[in-house]
Amino acid sequence: VQLVESGGGLVQPGGSLKLSCAASGFTFSSYAMNWYRQAPGKERELVAAISSAGGSTSLADSVKGRFGISRDNAKNTAYLQMNSLKPADTAVYYCNTMVGSYDYWGRGTQVTVSS
Repeated sequence: VQLVESGGGLVQPGGSLKLSCAASGFTFSSYAMNWYRQAPGKERELVAAISSAGGSTSLADSVKGRFGISRDNAKNTAYLQMNSLKPADTAVYYCNTMVGSYDYWGRGTQVTVSS
């Protein structure tokens, strides 16, 4: 199983970014996908989750109305669309899935929101 995040960077407050998570090594369309983030000095927190077929999604209260999660099972890729970004959204963003009893993580992509 391999998860590779991309799309992070430096953005001004109010800006947007779209993160991608390219997955391989498992049947992507059979598993839910999650996005987590970890800010300096804080615990990793769940930001968004999407079911295997994409029909069910959930978002943390802190990002509702600003972020959206989606997936393209034909491309084995999950996405996190982030709008109206705030400095508090600054963190390393990780893609995650659980296959069987194993938790798999990507290496993360840094998102910095600053003027």
